[in-house]
Amino acid sequence: MIHVSPRPLSLDMTVLSTTLGEWRAAYPEMGVLALLPEAEKESLPLLQAVCRELGVPLVGGIFPELLTLDGFATSGAWLLRLDRMVPAFLVPDMARDPVDAASRLAALVEPHLAQVGVTNDTQPTLYLLVDALLQNITTMLDALYLKLADRVSYAGVAAGSESFQSMPCVFKGDETIANGALALMMPGEMKTVLEHGFPAPENGMTATSTEGNRITSIDWQPAFEAYREIVRVESGVLLDQANFYQWAVGFPFGILRANGELVVRIPVALGDDGCIQCIGEIMENSMLVVLRAPTFDAARCADRLADRLTSCLPGSSARNLLLFYCAGRRMQLRDDAMKEARKLGRAAGAKSLVGALSLGEIGSTSPGGYPLFHNATLVCTPLPAS
Repeated sequence: MIHVSPRPLSLDMTVLSTTLGEWRAAYPEMGVLALLPEAEKESLPLLQAVCRELGVPLVGGIFPELLTLDGFATSGAWLLRLDRMVPAFLVPDMARDPVDAASRLAALVEPHLAQVGVTNDTQPTLYLLVDALLQNITTMLDALYLKLADRVSYAGVAAGSESFQSMPCVFKGDETIANGALALMMPGEMKTVLEHGFPAPENGMTATSTEGNRITSIDWQPAFEAYREIVRVESGVLLDQANFYQWAVGFPFGILRANGELVVRIPVALGDDGCIQCIGEIMENSMLVVLRAPTFDAARCADRLADRLTSCLPGSSARNLLLFYCAGRRMQLRDDAMKEARKLGRAAGAKSLVGALSLGEIGSTSPGGYPLFHNATLVCTPLPAS
């Protein structure tokens, strides 16, 4: 069971000590999953100290902003009480070798899978909070799937700063790291679904030269020159270094996969050498399309997500909804972003929204599918109503 406070808690010594003390007395095996906004990162040591003093296991991440039913917030913290703490692992130094990182993570997870005795009914979810600035998340997920296959479901989000400056952003206990990930073994009854709602245009092209999350050439042309011309034709705007992120977020790349699935990559920076930097890997020779961000009405993302939530949890009563909403998608939809989040909450029968802005999303847009790293996506996990 997971309990959530009615609103983000103030990161104040008295509030934290009182709340966590009461929780600890009632649930001695509890742990806390904490979501902090970047503006509150200096308060993390206080939360860590209170949890250490009370003997409460603490895990979590730092995100650009929090998400509440009232809107996006930059103060306080969401504290999710796990009535019985789940296995949690902090995996550092993932930037050096993503395949090695996957092996290290799998070695931590496998003993717990053996202990659980995984069946279709007990399959846990491996929920990952990763540093958004890791350049090879896709390679890591591929290698992880080769180790764990379908013994787990895969879900998660990318944490960090919307300024895309490196900072420690995932934590366990007193340790906070950058260039790493937090992995949680969530129980099988917790189902996570995700959706982006982008239609795929017909005209494709090829990423002829890439390096991690950087595209250096498209159809054998310098990447920025090819991309700038497409955006100019579509919008009349001529991209440059100063306005790149402002406009590029509305024209993300889509990677066309062989099974028809569309994976979104949002360009976030223009290199001095003309390369385009995205959040998430682009494999060399990937088939690309340039997408136009859908409007709130056209996307129908909330409707599709609500249908999937209902199908995976038939007959469920009113509940809280853990929702991670892509920061780039918020830039695309602007004021409609909160409309979309609230519409999803209503359609899913949720009495509250609990979550944060994310900088990338992990999972599959098809049930039981292969784990992929996405952008511009909503990630939803129903929680029991408290």
